[in-house]
Amino acid sequence: MDKVTFSSHFGVSLAGDLYHPCDFNPDTTYAAIITVSPAGGVKEQTSGLYAQKLAKEGFITLSFDAFSRGESGGLPRYQESSIARVEDIRGAVDYLVSLPYVDANHIAVLGICAGGGYAASAAMTERRIKAVGLVVPVNGGRENRAAGQQATIASLEQIAELRSAESRGEEPTLSAWIPDEYINSTDIDQREAYDYYRTSRGGLHPNWENKVQMSTMDAVMAFDAFYLADMLLTQPLRIIVGSKIGSFGSNQDGHTLYEDAASTKKDIVVMEGASHFDLYDKPQYVDVAVDSFAAFFRANLS
Repeated sequence: MDKVTFSSHFGVSLAGDLYHPCDFNPDTTYAAIITVSPAGGVKEQTSGLYAQKLAKEGFITLSFDAFSRGESGGLPRYQESSIARVEDIRGAVDYLVSLPYVDANHIAVLGICAGGGYAASAAMTERRIKAVGLVVPVNGGRENRAAGQQATIASLEQIAELRSAESRGEEPTLSAWIPDEYINSTDIDQREAYDYYRTSRGGLHPNWENKVQMSTMDAVMAFDAFYLADMLLTQPLRIIVGSKIGSFGSNQDGHTLYEDAASTKKDIVVMEGASHFDLYDKPQYVDVAVDSFAAFFRANLS
């Protein structure tokens, strides 16, 4: 694995981990896969796990920290900027096509959770992406509007007040990305989010910080990761979701995108007994998903 840096068109330096196949030969060319982290995630977590495993299947893979997260640049810190997240993926493609051992005509993307939404959105207009794989994809805008119009408008009003306060010199308001109350939540996604990110299970990493700057969340409220999928998402598409339903809505979003996508070569796999977070790191589910995606990418990157 090589530590790499590359820039987005926003001029932000992004930090990535580049993985090579076991029999890597720099004198030949390989298909490449960009793995895209969940909202608030870093490259050493689930996106890195998928990158490592897919590299063992013979691909060049790149996992990277998003704008304002982990070891990447970007100010203010701890944003979840939908526009920047999509542009990050374009920057990752720019980086891969500059490598002499990457076949520029055989690049794919694999997104996880909200990273799946960003991956789908980017692929619609980033035509250098030739195949799309999504693991428990979440449409981040839909999720943030899930409480309905009144609650969404109230959140936007609160964000407006925060922005005004910060522009008058007050310190930014940082909130917990995964709050303490998730530990005992009755909702499986919230409870398992706490378990994954805030315990020694595997998601906890020194580069991950449990913070979000609330005043930067306004644009996410109006974002639709699947907008124009019925017209522009034409690449081969494979979606894997779990059968257990939680508040993050990945099962629902996966089926919505499957139905809407313009691709004539698409499928959706429901992994029985799996929850949203089981597909982040549990071997009995991740290994099956990796086998499925490896076969999918081989078939569609040749």
